[in-house]
Amino acid sequence: MAASTPPTAPAAPRVKRDRTHYLYIAVIAAVALGIAVGLVWPDAAVELKPLGTGFVNLIKMMISPIIFCTIVLGIGSVRKAAKVGAVGGIALGYFLVMSLVALAIGLVVGNVLHPGDGLQLTDALKQTGHEQVSSEALPPVDFVLSIIPTTFLSAFTQQQVLQTLLVALLAGFALQAMGPAGEPVLRGVEHIQRLVFRILSMVMWAAPVGAFGAIAAVVGSAGLDALKSLAVLMLGFYVTCFLFVFVVLGALLRIVAGLNVFSLFTYLGREFLLILSTSSSESALPRLIAKMEHLGVSRPVVGITVPTGYSFNLDGTMIYMTMASLYIADALGTPMSIGEQIPLLLFLLLASKGAAGVSGAGLATLAGGLQSHKPALVDGVGLIVGIDRFMSEARALTNFAGNAVATVLVGTWTKEIDKVRVRRVLGGELPFDETTLLDEGRAEVTDAPAVREEGLVKA
Repeated sequence: MAASTPPTAPAAPRVKRDRTHYLYIAVIAAVALGIAVGLVWPDAAVELKPLGTGFVNLIKMMISPIIFCTIVLGIGSVRKAAKVGAVGGIALGYFLVMSLVALAIGLVVGNVLHPGDGLQLTDALKQTGHEQVSSEALPPVDFVLSIIPTTFLSAFTQQQVLQTLLVALLAGFALQAMGPAGEPVLRGVEHIQRLVFRILSMVMWAAPVGAFGAIAAVVGSAGLDALKSLAVLMLGFYVTCFLFVFVVLGALLRIVAGLNVFSLFTYLGREFLLILSTSSSESALPRLIAKMEHLGVSRPVVGITVPTGYSFNLDGTMIYMTMASLYIADALGTPMSIGEQIPLLLFLLLASKGAAGVSGAGLATLAGGLQSHKPALVDGVGLIVGIDRFMSEARALTNFAGNAVATVLVGTWTKEIDKVRVRRVLGGELPFDETTLLDEGRAEVTDAPAVREEGLVKA
């Protein structure tokens, strides 16, 4: 009788190998190469700008469908509409308070440094400043009306985040009201979301090319001379943004959520690198949505807080406009008193909301706001055009950090966050699936009836 062979253990499932770390190493190398090319061959480097523009446009192409799918799935999976309204109200209230805090911090630093003292303004710079006044910044009433798209589908083609947000909210509430009849539609939207994120993961492999072109063009056009004369303003702005993010936001995150800001930002390290290389926080918006859901924040909170924050929670832009306004006033030899500074900055706070989504919104909003409120200062906008691209990186990084922290805070206040999962994710136990930008296991868990009822993943 033949000896029976012992049963063999089933083969362990093959673990997907994450090759995306090579991608971000390539991005770092591309940034260094772009700086070198910009310094050695500045004229040729400027011609490389379309590479960076093309990559950012590829990312922007995906933003509207991602926002729509995220919000529809978030709202459609919650049974109580009042919960969605509570999330939105808390988020908007927080955004307003933090915008005022950012303005106040920029006001203090600007009045301490006085970086614009002693500069000379030429006629050419005056003309450059007036050219920055954007006709796209809308007054408050027109801005509100612009949120309504012309047609249902035009919200996806106009590159207006708030239009997409409105359509998604209506669709989400409609599916919520349909009850069980809306379940097939929700499953369809979920499949579309997976497709969109898969496309995005493919687009991300073009990041090194985009980073190389964007950085080379900036360094080639500005050079070192522009940086030397404005180093005080740049360094002051960088330090102010650093203090705001790690002191103000870090303290809030520790007190409210009990989390270390360095742990959260380490988790979002690849997104910060992407923003640094493209100088656009929009390039990381889809990844922020995916990562916040993976972190353990519920879909309704992520779907409402992140897209709304990209239009209303512009902490870095607030700091920039404060310091830039004081810098220009000092450079023109007409320093403003505190009584003049506060009304101007409050006006710029409102103007920034009307310019949400405008390309180069920081500089355009500053010029448009000064033109409307204090026209004499528009001449001085030309002083900062040369370094605005470098400062826009700090603006974008600060805006992104503010929205990431806001999502965690709103999730904590509304009790729509899985704290056990958050600690496991930040501790490295549940790594983010870079291959699809979706956490497959979490997507399956959220189909459970109890979770769909509350919109929250339980530990």
